[in-house]
Amino acid sequence: MDIKSADSMSLSQALYAISTILTGLVAGLFYGYQCSVIGGLGNLGNREYLLAFKSINAAILNPVFFLSFIGSLLVLIATTFVAYRNQSPGLLPYLCMSTAIYAIAVFGITAACNVPLNEQVAAFDVQGASEAEVAKLRLAFEATWNKWHLLRTIASVAAFITLVLPLVKRIQV
Repeated sequence: MDIKSADSMSLSQALYAISTILTGLVAGLFYGYQCSVIGGLGNLGNREYLLAFKSINAAILNPVFFLSFIGSLLVLIATTFVAYRNQSPGLLPYLCMSTAIYAIAVFGITAACNVPLNEQVAAFDVQGASEAEVAKLRLAFEATWNKWHLLRTIASVAAFITLVLPLVKRIQV
């Protein structure tokens, strides 16, 4: 059977669309958080900041978020593999770049940097801690977490743009 059959092209197109949509959803989520939530949290007092952050972090750990966040990575990998198998030389560099950016700078930063910080805050007894302990944790946490979040936001937007570019250039999917 020919690799470039109508069925495999349909699969390729579907995977590309799903990759683009999921990656765009993650980029939008991180961008929205960067533009609004970080500033709003930053205006809170130390105890309120940590309590609000804990609440937001607990709320985001849900199936819909995981579908888009982890799904993006898995579908990007599958889409890249199918493009390679279909010998799509015009599309493959974009997919490889988007997959690498997402895997390293979105998923990797989240797993290696943001999640350990989130877990540190989640384990902290905000209500039972002294004002000095609360202030110390916030000082150690906030700027570092925000730095890593900004980097993964930029990376997620870059991964999304990298998927949109072939559409603008009209490269065959």
